[in-house]
Amino acid sequence: MADTLKEKAFQFCHQSINNRIKRISLQIDEIQKALQSETKSSAGDKHETGRAMIQLEREKLGQQLLEAEKTKQILSKVNITKNISTVGLGSFVKTTKANYFIAISAGEFKEGSDVVYCISAATPIGRLLAGKKEKQMFSFNGTNIEIQEIS
Repeated sequence: MADTLKEKAFQFCHQSINNRIKRISLQIDEIQKALQSETKSSAGDKHETGRAMIQLEREKLGQQLLEAEKTKQILSKVNITKNISTVGLGSFVKTTKANYFIAISAGEFKEGSDVVYCISAATPIGRLLAGKKEKQMFSFNGTNIEIQEIS
């Protein structure tokens, strides 16, 4: 059960990051078109301000795309077939509070009544879980939580 949830959460992470990259790329294309049409329009201060704003937006999207590509690189290093006894990258962790898949921050994945939080190892809960073993307890936001299963 946990393994199929783990595989589906992994696919969810891939789909999430690929959708994000696609969305940012489309926005960059739209801005590129806007920049070209702005070049063809009238000259003057208003024109220069418009171009500068479009250029800033393009740079911001370029940074977002770079970050998304880095995230995709991290995801490509995740091995979900390796069974380990301690929590690390690629672990599916079932706790008394929630289920976590340690890979990238992709949000909440739902499969029937099961909910899995796809989180990065760098998140606060990810850092708390790192290196822990089954049956270990940890405290998060004043709540004591036990790790029930790691796969």
